[in-house]
Amino acid sequence: MARTIAVGVDIGTYQIKVVVAEIEGERNHPHVIGMGFAESKGLRHGYIINTADAAKSIRQALDQAERTSKIKVKRVFVAIGGIGLSSVSSQATVATSRADSEISELDVEKVLEVAEQEIAGASIINRKVLHVVPTQYKVDGKVVLGRPIGMKGAKLEAKALFITCLTQHVSDVFQAVEEAGVEVEDVLASPIAASAVTLSKQQRMAGCVLANIGSETVSIVVFENNLPVSLEIFPIGSTDITNDIALGLKVSLEEAERMKLGNSLDDAFPRKRLEEIVYARLSDIFELIEAHLRKIGRSGLLPAGIIITGGGSGLTTIEDLAKAALKLPSRIGSVSFGAHLGDTIKDATWSVAYGLCIIGLTNADYTPAGTKLLHRTSTGIVEWLKQFLP
Repeated sequence: MARTIAVGVDIGTYQIKVVVAEIEGERNHPHVIGMGFAESKGLRHGYIINTADAAKSIRQALDQAERTSKIKVKRVFVAIGGIGLSSVSSQATVATSRADSEISELDVEKVLEVAEQEIAGASIINRKVLHVVPTQYKVDGKVVLGRPIGMKGAKLEAKALFITCLTQHVSDVFQAVEEAGVEVEDVLASPIAASAVTLSKQQRMAGCVLANIGSETVSIVVFENNLPVSLEIFPIGSTDITNDIALGLKVSLEEAERMKLGNSLDDAFPRKRLEEIVYARLSDIFELIEAHLRKIGRSGLLPAGIIITGGGSGLTTIEDLAKAALKLPSRIGSVSFGAHLGDTIKDATWSVAYGLCIIGLTNADYTPAGTKLLHRTSTGIVEWLKQFLP
C-alpha cells in the first residue's frame, strides 16, 4: 500500500518541534505517526545566531521523530519565523499582451512582478519574498470576482500581499537544516503554517486574527475572505512575563515560570500582585496587536475575533483580557492530532509543525504551488495556493 510522508520542522526560540505525518492508501486525511522536540540553542527572537548550535538542536529533534515514527527523514518542510518576518502590500497595472485583449496567465504573472517592483526600496532591501498573495484583481477598473484569466480588457490591475523575511535569516535556516543532515523541500512563514490547522475556513472567510504568543516573539496574521491580508511579528513574548514576575516578586526564574503557569505551591506571594504583573505585560502585547489592526483598518471589525495559540496561550484569563483590549471575540486555539496518539500532543504549540505536514500532504488549503525550493530561485518567491486567487 502506497504511503506518502511529509515532515514539518518548526524552529522556535524555545523549542525545535518536528512532526511526521502520512497519507496511506485511500486515506485522504493526514495522520501523525511521529514527533520529536529539543531545546532550541543558537537562536534569539526566532533568528539564528549560531548555526552549529541550531543544527545540533534540529538533529536532536529529528532523531526523536525518527525513533517514534520508525522512518528515516530525508526531506523536510521548514517554517520561517522570527522578528525578521513581515509583510507589505503593493499594487500595479499592466496592459494586456494579446491582440484580442484576452487576459492570459502571463499577464497575471507580469502584473504581480510589477507589483513587487513597486515596493518601496526600504521595505524590500535585504529581504527575500516568501509568499505572494493576490488579494484583488481589476479589469479596466472593475473588480474581478474570481480569476481574471480568460476575461477581456485593455488593463489588468492587481493588489497583492508580499510576505518577506530577511535574506540572511532565510540563508541561515537553510544552512542549519542542511547541516542537520536533511534537505529542505520547501518553506512557509510560520503564522501561515499554523493557520492551516488552527483556523477554520469559516473563520478565515469572516475575518479573524491568529496570534501566536511565543517565548520571545508574538506573531499575528490577519485573514479576510479566506486570504491573509497582513502579517506582523513583535519582539515580545511570554519570557518577558516570566522576567517581570522574577523581578517584581524577587523569585528565581524557575519559580517565576511556575507561578506564571499557575503551578507554584508557594502561597507566600499575594495573588493580586502576581495578576497585576501578568496583566501589565499582556496588556502591552494586546496594545501592539490593536495598534496594528488600527493601522490596517481592521480594529473591531473581525467577526471571528482573535484566536490565541503558542506557549503563552496557557495563561489564565488571557481570553478575557484579549476580548476587553481588542473588543473582539476571543478564544484559545487548539489542534487535535488524532485520538490514537493520546493527549500528549493535542497542543496548539505544535500547530506550525503539523500545519507544514498538512501543506506537504494535501492539495487543500495553503498548499504551495509553482516554484519550490526557495534557495534555488532568484527572487525567492514561493508561489501561493491556487484557491488564494480571488
